[in-house]
Amino acid sequence: MISFDEAFEKVMQHTQDWGIQTVDLLESTGRVLAEPVLADRDFPPFDRSSKDGIAIHFSAIEKGKSTFQVEGVLSAGMPQQTLSSADYCFEIMTGAVVPQNADTVIMYEQVTLENGSATIKSIPKKGLNIHKKGSDAITGKVLLQTDSLITAAEIGILATVGKSSVFVKKLPKVCVISTGNELVNVSEIPLPHQIRKSNTLSLYAALSKENIVPELLHLTDDKKVIQENIARVLQENDVILLSGGVSKGKFDFIPEVMESLGVEKVFHRVAQRPGKPFWFGMQKDYNTLVFSFPGNPVSTFANYHVYFVPWLYQSLGLHYPKKEVILDQPILNDLPLTRFVQVKTYAEKGKLFAKPIKDGGSGDLASLSKSDGFICLRPRNGEYPKGELVSYIPA
Repeated sequence: MISFDEAFEKVMQHTQDWGIQTVDLLESTGRVLAEPVLADRDFPPFDRSSKDGIAIHFSAIEKGKSTFQVEGVLSAGMPQQTLSSADYCFEIMTGAVVPQNADTVIMYEQVTLENGSATIKSIPKKGLNIHKKGSDAITGKVLLQTDSLITAAEIGILATVGKSSVFVKKLPKVCVISTGNELVNVSEIPLPHQIRKSNTLSLYAALSKENIVPELLHLTDDKKVIQENIARVLQENDVILLSGGVSKGKFDFIPEVMESLGVEKVFHRVAQRPGKPFWFGMQKDYNTLVFSFPGNPVSTFANYHVYFVPWLYQSLGLHYPKKEVILDQPILNDLPLTRFVQVKTYAEKGKLFAKPIKDGGSGDLASLSKSDGFICLRPRNGEYPKGELVSYIPA
């Protein structure tokens, strides 16, 4: 059995690269950019008005002029016009091109319009309310770096530079497998000795947040059936997430089957709770990784977020942020194990606090809905006091 820190480090040493693909712009949300994105022209591409008002040449004000004849109205989308002389002005709308020979925009609130003329109420500053050409970015400037996560903001930038399709990093092909004779489909009425499948569906939902749609597979506790199916899955997937079959029971065939299929064990059993029987390995012929979690719901859920999510982020070139929360009550971990304790976080006076959730152990599925993550408590001779900062894994 190895420590949690050793196990985590070994998992992170097995990051992968699945290549690059092209996707349509609107399908790229949540994906990782695989190319730098450059400004294809200056931004903004012209001097634009940032307010609704009138456009003038400031020299007229310097000569004492305060009333201007309106020679037209400019809206966003119109070609650039020319101010005929400093005695004139254009009414101009936000986003419109500032006319040639104009250098200042005065808001309507500071202007009186009457009989085709505009009179200013107070003297403005020269150059006011003009968003200058190239002030945000000049042609060729890098707007988005490779390895950027594409969110709604990035979609807007990609659209602005004309990227109707985007190079993104490929996601792994994943199969989620549960084992156990006690499991039945969600739509079935279980007998007293049976339970409905939940772990694979929880993992399916969690993976969907990462834009991964996995294959789902359930296998009975039959070694031959498990071996035949996993042999196929290893060849067809980049990652296998297993739930169950890795403890020391007589029907826990996963370690034996993995060895028979040439999956090299990296480690089995970690000094942690929940999830001590966690098995991790790799089939080098197919470059397929196997995360085999214990079958109890909290164990599967915790190990997925503690190990798989940071591993996925690192594989995709993303930074997985380390988060900390403040304990709102003392908590003891006098076991020789790292504990992942369910918590509910809340903000108070600008700080994030965590309240431990009481649960019935790693089989208490209902407790997961009461928490929003786990705190990581390494073994300690004394309690973690109220007010201490501890590591937090959102889930």
